[in-house]
Amino acid sequence: MILLLTQRLACFISIYFIILFMSLSLNRCNGLRENGITWITLRTIFFFYLHIENGRIQINTANYGRTDKTTCSEGRPSEQLQNTNCYSPNALAPVSKSCNGLESCEVCATHTVFTDPCFGTYKYLAISYFCLPSGVCSSIVCEHESTALNCGGTVISIHSANYGRTDSTTCSTGRPASQLAKTDCYALNSQTVVTSGCEGKNNCSISASNSVFSDPCVGTFKYLYISYFCVLKCKCDCTEQ
Repeated sequence: MILLLTQRLACFISIYFIILFMSLSLNRCNGLRENGITWITLRTIFFFYLHIENGRIQINTANYGRTDKTTCSEGRPSEQLQNTNCYSPNALAPVSKSCNGLESCEVCATHTVFTDPCFGTYKYLAISYFCLPSGVCSSIVCEHESTALNCGGTVISIHSANYGRTDSTTCSTGRPASQLAKTDCYALNSQTVVTSGCEGKNNCSISASNSVFSDPCVGTFKYLYISYFCVLKCKCDCTEQ
């Protein structure tokens, strides 16, 4: 029992310094990394403790498996690194359940949590996530549908937006696998379009369609994700002296 706790503490310490090395801003929510996403990779049988201050975690993608031969390869025999098409079909759900909406969470990279997608291959858990500031609201709407943002007596301030696809589960009901496979789909004009239609208004409506955003990934069934704040509208009465 003492040995297990010692190993787990050592894991936490090593992961902390890996995260610290990757970015000193991970514990802050004032500004997102490129495309608003931070990536973390965790090797098999390690625990990962994620903590962000003044914000909430929103998991973007997760995979337990192997997609290259170099990550988490030190000291491993070649035969354990050859399968680079290894994906756990259920990785996103448990990570999201453990972390979404929280300031901190713990995830363990082991086949007892994710099942074993490729027996004999040394695997790792790769997670990408958003750091959402406190008080942020979010909306997801599937392609061909519309979403309505409403801030009542306050006004909308857009935080981020993307029309495309960043996971294989959102808006997936009844869709063939071929329309869900591409998970790096981003419409570059997403934030501009949403901001133009909603910023500073009490309410607005946006359609998730190619006619509004253009088509960033032909053949993929897309959705529109928006995060936003409801803020007070300031009025300045200026008098010339």
